[in-house]
Amino acid sequence: MSLRDQLNLDRLWRRRPVVSVLRFEGVIMPRPRRGGLSLASHAAAIEKAFRAPGLVAVAIVVNSPGGSPVQSALLCRRIRQLAEEKRIPVIAFAEDVAASGGYWLALAGDEIFTEETSLIGSIGVISAGFGFYQLLGRLGVERRLHTAGERKSLLDPFMPEDPSDVARLETLQQDIHHAFKEHVRRRRAGKIDEADDSLFSGDVLTGRMAMDRGLVDGIGKLRSVMRARYGDKVRLRPIAADRRRLPFLSRLPFVSREPVSLISELADWLEGRLLWARFGL
Repeated sequence: MSLRDQLNLDRLWRRRPVVSVLRFEGVIMPRPRRGGLSLASHAAAIEKAFRAPGLVAVAIVVNSPGGSPVQSALLCRRIRQLAEEKRIPVIAFAEDVAASGGYWLALAGDEIFTEETSLIGSIGVISAGFGFYQLLGRLGVERRLHTAGERKSLLDPFMPEDPSDVARLETLQQDIHHAFKEHVRRRRAGKIDEADDSLFSGDVLTGRMAMDRGLVDGIGKLRSVMRARYGDKVRLRPIAADRRRLPFLSRLPFVSREPVSLISELADWLEGRLLWARFGL
């Protein structure tokens, strides 16, 4: 192929409308665990998605049972900032599940599409964990904790549960839940019944049920929706998150040789599995 033919082919390719596709699959978590989602794991991919030549839209594909509310908010905010700066529409697509923090993230879309049988919503706050203080004793490990400030520690998993800590946690959860509800009301304004408190009960809905109640805009697949909107020649450009930046060992499960760290890693893994298991996945 001559240089001129190559240049003509490049120009023709660039004229095709481009939709960047970002995938968010996994548990949303603050620490860089294997398969976890966070702003750190996806910031570069998000920036790259909005820089594509010929860009007409950014599609985000969400398959997440939730996790960290902070990371969910950070990811959503970064996407919205770039969408408004570049004046590019964002279309969200839910796969098996977009619940809790996963739904928070899907709200970065100007529109949300789902499958009929996807699981959507779970607009609430949950805190799960494990208590290992008896196990530490069996392992011959002594937990030592020293604080300056009587309320510095909160529900240490290696010490017996303290009722006052539970009360403090419930106060924090109520405030986070309020922020979640306000985020939903703001992003779905005019589409949901804002006075319907049952939307914020933490219940999960199928895609069809969620559409009927205004939590999503329609039933549809990424390819069919984008082709209907931008034509058959639309180019879907996947943008992969670069997880190679994480140290190799940190991408592997249960690599620590210290008993306490190993137990903590196991707890993280179990919490992730339990989040998926809540939705039968």
